[in-house]
Amino acid sequence: MKAPLLLAVLACALSPLAAFADDAALEKGLTEAMRYDRAKGERAAPSGPALQAYIQAGYFDLKPNVRADYTDYRVLKKPAPFMGQSLVLVEEEYMTQYVGCCVDEGVSAVVRVSGSTAAMEKFAKANACTFEPKYDPVEALSDRHLGVSLPAGRYAKLSCHENDVNR
Repeated sequence: MKAPLLLAVLACALSPLAAFADDAALEKGLTEAMRYDRAKGERAAPSGPALQAYIQAGYFDLKPNVRADYTDYRVLKKPAPFMGQSLVLVEEEYMTQYVGCCVDEGVSAVVRVSGSTAAMEKFAKANACTFEPKYDPVEALSDRHLGVSLPAGRYAKLSCHENDVNR
């Protein structure tokens, strides 16, 4: 086998492994942005770099699907793994300019449930997050008239915001 052909065969064989490694790195970045560092009294990492990585990997558009009040809503173009589920929507709340009242900085991950959510529940308890095992994104987003929709299914939400720490 000639060297270029061998390299092409190896690249094809290893490309699914590279995609898995990329997905694992993306998930780790988002998880780190949601993890609570009790010693510092804040989230372990900023959410911006984690979401930029998803943008660069083609999961999100550069701009959020919708921005309302202080929150960016980003619907994934294709599902990504997240704590054993399928990540479909990320909400990131932060202030760019004052629009009234209170900003609850942090990140939420909405997943389409396909199995046990025990990993997400455990993470929520350990990291000052709130876990909603029966979350209806269609109702939540249509109540705000955001025009974001997801296909029918069972969804859950992991919310890791400042107010979640105080609950």
